[in-house]
Amino acid sequence: MSKKPDRESLPYRPCVGIMLLNGRGQVFVARRRDTTDAWQMPQGGIDEGETVHEAALRELEEEIGTGAAEILAETVEKLRYDLPDHLLGKVWKGRWRGQEQVWVAARFTGTDADIDLATEHPEFDAWKWVDAADLTALIVPFKKPVYEAVLAEFKPVIDRLRAA
Repeated sequence: MSKKPDRESLPYRPCVGIMLLNGRGQVFVARRRDTTDAWQMPQGGIDEGETVHEAALRELEEEIGTGAAEILAETVEKLRYDLPDHLLGKVWKGRWRGQEQVWVAARFTGTDADIDLATEHPEFDAWKWVDAADLTALIVPFKKPVYEAVLAEFKPVIDRLRAA
């Protein structure tokens, strides 16, 4: 039986999360292929030498097939979540205890037809636009506090898009 890694000895993965918003202020979410009851906003690692905005647009391209977005805001503080015990040592080749994320709010500048989940390394099998109020009900429990913080911080951005 393999020994679980010591959580405290593992670092957080530097990551960017993207709250992609349409013109009605709805949030893009996609369902993970590996966990069909888990929906999330696009997110991924920040490569060495890459800015948060560069990483955000690259992750959109890699995960949803388009980088058609204008970044509107960035979280003031980095947000962290820890993996639950049953995932620790299994995801990201066991190198990280969770993620430390900078989130950006971005306005989608393309059309729904531009979104293509059949990317080189597909992560998602379905997507939809949801009202911000419905977002956290779709999210796995260990990520909910981060999503609640992101929603609270980006509420003015969402409200501006709804009012436009």
